[in-house]
Amino acid sequence: MSGDPPVDDGVSGPGLSEDAGDVGEVIRFDVVAHGEGATVVHVVGEVDTLTAPLLRSQLDEQIAAVPLLVLDLTDVSFLGSAGLAVLVAAKDDADRRGHRLRLVCGSRIVTRALQATGLLTLFDTADGVPEALDVSA
Repeated sequence: MSGDPPVDDGVSGPGLSEDAGDVGEVIRFDVVAHGEGATVVHVVGEVDTLTAPLLRSQLDEQIAAVPLLVLDLTDVSFLGSAGLAVLVAAKDDADRRGHRLRLVCGSRIVTRALQATGLLTLFDTADGVPEALDVSA
């Protein structure tokens, strides 16, 4: 009982900072460099209207920095239309720069969203991160 906060506490706190904190709990990015030529961005959580701009910012930064960006979506629990739009924009940006964007879908949720929209064939995909990092593939 003592571990449950009273309902009024959530309402009386600073709403904007709580909302910003909630976004951090909804999505997380783990960025790991693999030498100078590749980076893996592991996305954990939901990619929706609220979190898609955060993903966009992360991808813009990484695509500019490395010739191969692997986007590991294995732990994405929701991929909405805003997230799909970010992926398409990132692919276009990578292509313009002569860089590669590879997706590791890793879950039925992500694969199904890409298939249902006809976008799966647009992307370079891999079954796992080690395969995605293989520059000869």
